[in-house]
Amino acid sequence: MEVGILSMRYAKAMLEYAREKGVEDRVYQEFLTLSYCFYAQPGLCEALENPVVTTKEKLALVCTAADGDGKPTREFVRFITLVLRNRREGYLQFVSLMYMDLYRKLKHIGTGKLTTAVPVDKETEERIRSAAAHILHTRMEMETVVDPSIEGGFIFDINDLRLDASVATQLKRVKQQFIDKNRRIV
Repeated sequence: MEVGILSMRYAKAMLEYAREKGVEDRVYQEFLTLSYCFYAQPGLCEALENPVVTTKEKLALVCTAADGDGKPTREFVRFITLVLRNRREGYLQFVSLMYMDLYRKLKHIGTGKLTTAVPVDKETEERIRSAAAHILHTRMEMETVVDPSIEGGFIFDINDLRLDASVATQLKRVKQQFIDKNRRIV
């Protein structure tokens, strides 16, 4: 079965179950944390797919990754148990991403990423978040990243769109224009 289809089915089922129990917000936070753990610790996927690790250890590993020291929701534990019982642990990263996507669509939440060369103060960040939320008519989740390689300006990714006003990109465009112009001369 294709990864996307399987992930979508599991994520939809989990979202419906969580909504039925009234814990979809808490489960969203758990999947958000789990997704970050998959990103930050690539060894987590390897550990889940390792046949030597028992199902009980895998369950404990996923629950710890999703909720840290706290106690995960009963619904989340039941879902992970189902995934492990069906031997779908290799798809868990994709299921968590799909759940977050479905939840955001359901709750009208937009995502944004602001990349700047220097740190931005909280007031400016909040103004950008509120302006984007006003334009999109959604609540915004925004991440700010400091990347000195852009040399100045900013890059703002919002949902599937990108506004690139970085100095590095503008310099690349000018360089490309000179290259194109010189090719025509020769």
